[in-house]
Amino acid sequence: VMHADDGIVLRLPDADLMSLDLLDQEPSKPGLEYEAEQAPVGAADVVFDKGDVDRVVTDQVGGSALFASRFRECAARALLLPRRSPGKRTPLWQQRQRAAQLLEVASEYGSFPIVLEAVRECLQDVFDVPGLVELMGDVESRKVRLVEVTTPEPSPFARSLLFGYVAQFLYEGDSPLAERRAAALSLDSRLLAELLGQAELRELLDADVLGELERELQWLTEDRRAKDPESVADLLRMLGPLTDAELAERGAEPQWAQELATARRAIKVRIAGADHWAAIEDAGRLRDALGTALPVGVPEAFTEPVKDPLGDLLARHARTHGPFTSVT
Repeated sequence: VMHADDGIVLRLPDADLMSLDLLDQEPSKPGLEYEAEQAPVGAADVVFDKGDVDRVVTDQVGGSALFASRFRECAARALLLPRRSPGKRTPLWQQRQRAAQLLEVASEYGSFPIVLEAVRECLQDVFDVPGLVELMGDVESRKVRLVEVTTPEPSPFARSLLFGYVAQFLYEGDSPLAERRAAALSLDSRLLAELLGQAELRELLDADVLGELERELQWLTEDRRAKDPESVADLLRMLGPLTDAELAERGAEPQWAQELATARRAIKVRIAGADHWAAIEDAGRLRDALGTALPVGVPEAFTEPVKDPLGDLLARHARTHGPFTSVT
């Protein structure tokens, strides 16, 4: 078997034993009759249940030379294959030997991070497993039709595949034994699912941690309380418009916002029927995005139109709040 981005090549030795020429669908030897049911492989053999694809590929990838080579690269990046002399390059055969010894031990531990990262690289960076799952789902739902076609010669795509097939097996003997030997991996499916992004976000994040993080982003924790007018200026710039009550909740004195307004560093505007203090730099955004009336005397430099005023306000709000639920 040889795989590439354009397709998969299967060599069928059983067809030779039955004296069948699958390209011409005729017996390769006179006097033998060809029956389609005798074909060693058909369209049904390359269709899988979409729910089994992840499991099958994950189970099989650990015994491939691809996994062994990716494991060696991951281990080298993690500095688990140290050099004898920092100033000299380690020969490739020696790297492979050390990686094979490390893999022999690490394969017994399902949560070993280098094993998980090597599997992730194989499943996501090399193989497009999500794409295969989607394709199998489309075949099941009849969005994609599978058709068996016999051609007398390779198609343009298949020609490059056949060339790669010959090249792969021509140099197969050069592959190191350590990277051709099957490795029985014991993978932690939960950690692998998290690494591949298959677990739900709510299963990965602690609600208490999210709540504490949001309090820090909102400057509601004790160590981030406002201590002077400069702190209020930072609050308005980082969080956006705030009411007097919201400023007081963050430790600001009532007169500090007024001091900023006197220094023309803050403005008082009315949003959703309530008075808010806002940084003077937000004057143009509030006017263009929300239609907010600005007080008299705002310098022209702060009222010039910006490219995406509403997007700026929404992005700032998202940066200082917790996860959002989707609405359908």
